[in-house]
Amino acid sequence: MENVEIGIIGGSGFYKMMNLKNPDYIELDTPFGKPSEKILIGNLNGHSIAFLSRHGIGHRLNPSQVNYRANLFAMKMLNAQRIISITAVGSLKEEIEPCDLVIPDQFFDNTFKREKTFFDHGVIAHVSMAEPICPYMANLAFKEAKKMGINVHKNGTYFNMEGPQFSSKAESNAYRKLGFDIIGMTQAVEAKLAKELEICFLSLAFVTDYDCWHQEVESVTVEMVVKNLNENTKNANRLIECIIENIDKYRSSCKCENSLENSILSDPGLIPLEIYKKLELIIGKYIKKQEIK
Repeated sequence: MENVEIGIIGGSGFYKMMNLKNPDYIELDTPFGKPSEKILIGNLNGHSIAFLSRHGIGHRLNPSQVNYRANLFAMKMLNAQRIISITAVGSLKEEIEPCDLVIPDQFFDNTFKREKTFFDHGVIAHVSMAEPICPYMANLAFKEAKKMGINVHKNGTYFNMEGPQFSSKAESNAYRKLGFDIIGMTQAVEAKLAKELEICFLSLAFVTDYDCWHQEVESVTVEMVVKNLNENTKNANRLIECIIENIDKYRSSCKCENSLENSILSDPGLIPLEIYKKLELIIGKYIKKQEIK
């Protein structure tokens, strides 16, 4: 099995990672099924990288169809300590303009068709989601984006709708009244799963449109999104390179690697052996196999 330091999940329009040295695709199967796509392994600025296209090459999966558990678990299988997740979003604030970057620090999950946890059927854990984003990664990304001249906004709440349809005007205006900053279809579930896996998670949300609330701007269309995606993809590639070039190899600046500590409630003696084997990569740090009866 390959070992990588950083996993990168590419969203709409971001289907490949540029400038990787020694690139090679590998195919993984996880206890939760297959990831969206083969995973591209390579080296970038002296760091080992795994890149995965969330929607598959050619954008074959809508947000509700993505197997988030398989995608994130595959990164754990590769021993990734950090994940950078790229996402296209709509803006719910006048001052957050198309082609801006938002580094959200909170998520509001309004999805209802997705598997959102690794813990069920015999092992139950409740991780805290009070701080879903790795603070070290967010600070580094903000600093590097500013140096690049990107119009970047640090912090803010990402409203995660189900999709795949865009919002109605009534919905969009309701989200604005609730104080949300941006709207998208993917990040909340990834953040939850990364927390359960004790992987540092960073969301880079590139704005493509004003959703449909803005009276002076055309409502969001696929044509508009694609146009701005192309510009955002260039910035995303460059920013990721800058982040990775300056990243600390050690995770001493955050508590992400211990996020599952004291969260598992199930009695080890009652955990079925087959379930333990399925989750050993996650829970083996806290529950040893000999504790299973």
